[in-house]
Amino acid sequence: MRVDAFAIRLRPRSNFEAADLGVRLCQSAARSVYGSYLSVWLPVTAIALACYEIKPWLPVLVLLWSKSWLDRTILFALSRAAFGQATRPGDVWREQRHVWWNQLFLTLTLRRLSPWRSFTQPVYQLEGLRGRELRARVRQIRHGRTRAGLAITSAFGCAETSLVLALISLLEWFAPQGYDRGLLLALGGDGGAFLDALVTIAYAMTIGFLEPFYVAAGFALYLNRRAELEAWDIEQEFRRAFGD
Repeated sequence: MRVDAFAIRLRPRSNFEAADLGVRLCQSAARSVYGSYLSVWLPVTAIALACYEIKPWLPVLVLLWSKSWLDRTILFALSRAAFGQATRPGDVWREQRHVWWNQLFLTLTLRRLSPWRSFTQPVYQLEGLRGRELRARVRQIRHGRTRAGLAITSAFGCAETSLVLALISLLEWFAPQGYDRGLLLALGGDGGAFLDALVTIAYAMTIGFLEPFYVAAGFALYLNRRAELEAWDIEQEFRRAFGD
């Protein structure tokens, strides 16, 4: 890997400083990241909403469980943005076999349940390892950073819950005067169908906005760990100073 090709400056960072770097990377590459991400988020959201007639709670479950699969497209765009490369939906489509379908079963099962999946997903998706070598690499990357990966997941989980509640509360905030209390229950009726639909839409919008930042924070933590293990920051400075 040519570390001098990175568009970001590599240096030793604390765990949360690294996570902040990931958020900034997502912001700087927002057009590429969100353009690619929405090309998969929209179909998944449409499928989830179509499940509403089966069970009112099923759309939220579909969205919740598909996050680890959606993260693969986000990570693909972020990994290119780290080298200053733009990503379009067509680029994702051409790489769909690797981005969408590779290791699909594990992505939707064991790795979906990982509390630090944004931190370890780059190992699974970007390093191309298999079997024992892959498991050893994951242990090496996680060593001493498990709490940081868990903290990122917890922090974004809290942010996700807050955004969902904030979006739902907008209905009462903008309700006509005199109907500001109990409006959700009144519209929902006995079955609460309206409230179920509102929660689903709010959750889908939250995932659409927040998930790229979560993936970016974990990706930057991964890059920081790689830089620590392999002295990328030193190599980067030498290559930029003296060329090849």
